[in-house]
Amino acid sequence: MTSAISRQDALALLKTYNKEPFHLMHALTLEGVMGWFADKLGYGQDKEYWATVGLLHDIDFELYPEEHCKKAPELLKAAGVGDDMIRSICSHGYGICVDIEPTHQMEKVLFAVDELTGLIGAAVKMRPSQSASDLELSSLKKKYKDKKFAAGCSRDIIQKGAEMLGWELDQLLELTIQAMRACEDDVKRELERI
Repeated sequence: MTSAISRQDALALLKTYNKEPFHLMHALTLEGVMGWFADKLGYGQDKEYWATVGLLHDIDFELYPEEHCKKAPELLKAAGVGDDMIRSICSHGYGICVDIEPTHQMEKVLFAVDELTGLIGAAVKMRPSQSASDLELSSLKKKYKDKKFAAGCSRDIIQKGAEMLGWELDQLLELTIQAMRACEDDVKRELERI
């Protein structure tokens, strides 16, 4: 797997279509989380590809929310992104806005962690530390069970993602906490530069 787009070009492309700090933070978080999972799951040779898919996964969401994952191919193709990466990026909308089923392990991880990183991010904001570094699985599970907390983060999609991966929900939650811990300082530094 080759990304066919440099990290610098991918970030510039993201910033062309995304200006909101929240959307930029989400994209950078997914970049770091996907890179972490690539290493963790034995796909280190494809880490750049996984990270770039994470960075660009919501390329069309801010400007074209009604066409999410449908407008993305046009924007990505115009920037020289290959068909394989476009497919991977769009697969995270499976069953929501497109019928592109995640088949590769990387696509399944993206599908599973997209909503979950939002839930973890909301939980982190509630902590005195404002950091994932001291977020425990038990605390996250309480937030997860409270349907009113971060109500926009679909528990059904998170559960479906865990099932796609063949993982228990707790495993997905714990690994994603670890991934967010590992990348949160990089995300903060990058946001300060933007």
